[in-house]
Amino acid sequence: MDNNRRNFLRRLAVGGAAMATGAHAWGTTDEQMEQSQQWEKSGQRFNMCGYAAPKLNTVRVGIVGLGMRGSDAVERLSYIDGLEITALCDKYPDRVAAAQQILAKMKRPKAKEYSGNEGWKALCESNDVDLVYTPSPWSLHTPVSLAAMRNGKHAATEVPAGKTIDELWELVETSEKTKQHCMMLENCCYDFFELLTLNMARQGMLGEIVHAEGAYIHDLTKDWLFNKKAYADMWRLKENIGQNGNLYPTHGLGPIAQCMNINRGDKFDHLVSMSTSDFTMNNLAKELAAKDDFFKEYTDQPYRGNMNTTLIRSNKGKTLMVQHDVSTIRPYSRIHLVSGTKGIAQKWPGPQRVAFGHSWLKPEELKVLEEKYAPPIVKHIGSIAKEVGGHGGMDFIMDWRLIDCLRNGLPLDQDVYDAAAWSSVFPLSQRSVAKKSRTIDIPDFTRGAWQLNKPVDLTLNGGASTGVRNIKPDLKM
Repeated sequence: MDNNRRNFLRRLAVGGAAMATGAHAWGTTDEQMEQSQQWEKSGQRFNMCGYAAPKLNTVRVGIVGLGMRGSDAVERLSYIDGLEITALCDKYPDRVAAAQQILAKMKRPKAKEYSGNEGWKALCESNDVDLVYTPSPWSLHTPVSLAAMRNGKHAATEVPAGKTIDELWELVETSEKTKQHCMMLENCCYDFFELLTLNMARQGMLGEIVHAEGAYIHDLTKDWLFNKKAYADMWRLKENIGQNGNLYPTHGLGPIAQCMNINRGDKFDHLVSMSTSDFTMNNLAKELAAKDDFFKEYTDQPYRGNMNTTLIRSNKGKTLMVQHDVSTIRPYSRIHLVSGTKGIAQKWPGPQRVAFGHSWLKPEELKVLEEKYAPPIVKHIGSIAKEVGGHGGMDFIMDWRLIDCLRNGLPLDQDVYDAAAWSSVFPLSQRSVAKKSRTIDIPDFTRGAWQLNKPVDLTLNGGASTGVRNIKPDLKM
């Protein structure tokens, strides 16, 4: 056995003992609370990182947007105990009706219905909703979340949380003022290897994290972007016109930002971004327009470049690389890579793998590591999540964790500062690309609180009490 593997096994044994005696349980510390109180007295806002809202015995959920993501969410959420879907909203009434059928299939009560262009406003103003869950088109993410919080409701929004820096600051300030959670539904933070990597980083197995990489590389052109039956009013295709940068950064960025304690001990400082030209989208639009006049308006448009690469440097001198490409033919990849002074973890492309030296662990060694460092949330709900589904189970882990935190009065894994910082790459990468890849500063949405905020907690201390409805006979808690 070489020295690298010997050292790995020694660290594995020590790490396992540390977990057995109890890992850190991060909550709202006295120091954080004192700081928040000082901020409020000085006219500044409350620090939402580590904030535990009052417990909700039953979380009443209103869902805005019932297309592909929304209809799936209706079914997933229906498995969770201590939750009632009390309101459904979509621009199109037939989608609301279809969602009601899902509730009926799941043996859930019928929900109140909202529809039309502004039905979401009435939903946010209603008295029978605690959490507004928004898997809508991007343009509605910020308006719906703001309306929810201003009406005394927590907000959970699909990615990105906002499209402009002004929108992101408004989300931060509104969450702080109302003390309502604003969580971005970044499901990739709850994928199994990403959670394993985060726990390994927490336990020191990778040493000091120096560099990380993430991406969203997924060919969406023919089946999704240019499919008339996919996104209503072709909204997703339209988002790719006139905006040249990383338009979808958070799937790759969120998990590695958590591993690097961004907003919790470190922060994003600045970025540079570069895009290729468009070599596929205009060509496809012209090809389709030759057969179907519907696509003529989509020819000769300023589409974003096919591949965008953005480099971020943190305040502590660490780097993150994030890529975005949804319009060239290549295998799906989110690249998850975390590199530290003692080891490296990598997934996409190829099988997940870990190394503590110049060679990757053997499969049997990786299996031992996975068993030792699977975080409590995976051990508790992982097998059920795989049965329920949603991108292999990560969607259900995310939903279950959100509801469990709200029911137990626990801080959320993702707060409004994460939503803002991760989403800020959307507009800031465009600024850098437009300026020939010049450096662009990234705002500190925590206003300095990152120096005191504590890392994401994976211990489930005080939680894990939320059950799952045993609708499928093979689902067991």
